[in-house]
Amino acid sequence: MVEMRRSKRLPVHLELKVSRLFKQQEIEQLEEVADITVVDVSKHGIGFKSKSQLPIGFYFNAKLELGGEDRSLYCVVQIIRKNELEDGLTFYGCQFVGMAPVLDFIFDEYEKSVEEQ
Repeated sequence: MVEMRRSKRLPVHLELKVSRLFKQQEIEQLEEVADITVVDVSKHGIGFKSKSQLPIGFYFNAKLELGGEDRSLYCVVQIIRKNELEDGLTFYGCQFVGMAPVLDFIFDEYEKSVEEQ
């Protein structure tokens, strides 16, 4: 896979549920809650897999827990690309929107903990 992120990808296993997507004044209520499995995270975004078909360019709210409750990160994520996988899943690449650089320490600490394991 070609590295397309501006910062190092870190492996992670998080389960999220998405029920609403939004794009400016448009809100899309999903018929079913989209279960997603986050497979990697970086300072600039996340990669995840899902059986649901989600539109590129839309946003959703997420809560990422990187190393416990005290390292929870509430963020807005924009879907920027998707690739169909052979197993019926779709891989999505997303970027964080409006993330304050001061929160980089959360990713730095998570990276250290991953490297120590």
